Amino acid sequence: MDNTLIVTILIPIMIVVAYLLGSISSAVLICRIIGLPDPRTEGSCNPGATNVFRIGGWLPALATLLLDILKGTIPVYGSFFLGLSPFALGFIAIAACIGHMFPLFFQFKGGKAVATALGSIGPIGWDMTGLLLGTWILTLLISRYSSLASITTVALAPLYAFWIDPIYAIPVLMLSTLMIIRHRPNIERLLAGTEKKVTDKSQRQDRSV
Repeated sequence: MDNTLIVTILIPIMIVVAYLLGSISSAVLICRIIGLPDPRTEGSCNPGATNVFRIGGWLPALATLLLDILKGTIPVYGSFFLGLSPFALGFIAIAACIGHMFPLFFQFKGGKAVATALGSIGPIGWDMTGLLLGTWILTLLISRYSSLASITTVALAPLYAFWIDPIYAIPVLMLSTLMIIRHRPNIERLLAGTEKKVTDKSQRQDRSV
């Protein structure tokens, strides 16, 4: 079979695989396993690592973060080794994030997909991963706003990609645009001064990560 035809067939298959992996809600599953409240109904009501930290502490939050990152890394890395183009990798990364945002297995009620997006971008290289994690951690430590850390990181991601390997700049820009649109309520609250910090536990609003 012609190699071009194989690649053409593989792209939609990997997009579906990425979406299905993204649809596995790490936060909900981990909270169920260790007996914590459903993160979709407690804290900020966002099934992500930040909210799991609020309701359960560091260990379940770290487990959630790692699994959410892998949901993006596995399909993108796999597609890279299959020889798919950077442009195709961008759509596969977006599919994983859409799965996290609108999970098939959890009534289409998901989170912001920042960790999954970072996992999708990470295969570009360890230098890219280090820059993204460093930006997120530094912004969080300075501001104490998880949403601001996420927005800042995804906004800078296309610049990092262009600096490291320009061929990935457009796919990363596509993914970053999706992330920023998803954070519009957080941006509005940050501008209004009503956004809650990560250390605030008594809150019920849509959050980040």
